Amino acid sequence: MKPAVEIKKLNKWYGKLHVLKDVDLTVGTGEQIVICGPSGSGKSTLIRCVNQLEEHQQGEIRVNGREVGTGVRAMHEIRRNVGMVFQHFNLFPHLTVLRNCTLALTRAKRLPRREAEDIARHYLARVKIPEKADAYPSQLSGGQRQRVAIARALCMHPRVMLFDEPTSALDPEMIKEVLDVMTELARDGMTMLCVTHEMGFARKVADRVVFMDGGSVVEEAPPETFFAHPENERTQRFLSQIL
Repeated sequence: MKPAVEIKKLNKWYGKLHVLKDVDLTVGTGEQIVICGPSGSGKSTLIRCVNQLEEHQQGEIRVNGREVGTGVRAMHEIRRNVGMVFQHFNLFPHLTVLRNCTLALTRAKRLPRREAEDIARHYLARVKIPEKADAYPSQLSGGQRQRVAIARALCMHPRVMLFDEPTSALDPEMIKEVLDVMTELARDGMTMLCVTHEMGFARKVADRVVFMDGGSVVEEAPPETFFAHPENERTQRFLSQIL
């Protein structure tokens, strides 16, 4: 399996706080990885380093064989190939759903507006809210807004999708509709790194579950092994608290 994301000896500090410590992780093309762990373990920081929302100080990140670099041009290049869905949607409230989805296509890719709208409508249909194209974010439920955020990311035809706790801001009844969309993406072979506490999703979708604590990868294994026979004592304690 050809690597889609390669992370080697990654280190990051916030001042004196060492938040990522020699992290190694390889994600194959078409593989789905769930990253879990306690708050402050470095999960979100790790995936934010992949698309350079956070800069790392040491180590190496490669996406589809190309090293992730710094600078405006390098960041634009990586974000064309790596989509990201955030915890709090990050939609522009003054723009319609359709315009939220076409903005990057018309500005970053410089596509004609009609072509961009056709692409956006295709992905809004894929996340099952085509009828919301002319609505504003304030008129949507939390689950619908998160599905718009997923559609917006997909519009750029990313080769890798990053999810940073995409359901943690949602009411329980809205979580399933977002997880259903993510499950369909996984079935279609999208390469995914997902930070989440939804262990049912991890059991169902993940090829591997990665457990982080204290800025390090403590354990990684296929879900059937991770949940039934965790090897590390810290992993065992974490699972006993959440399952």
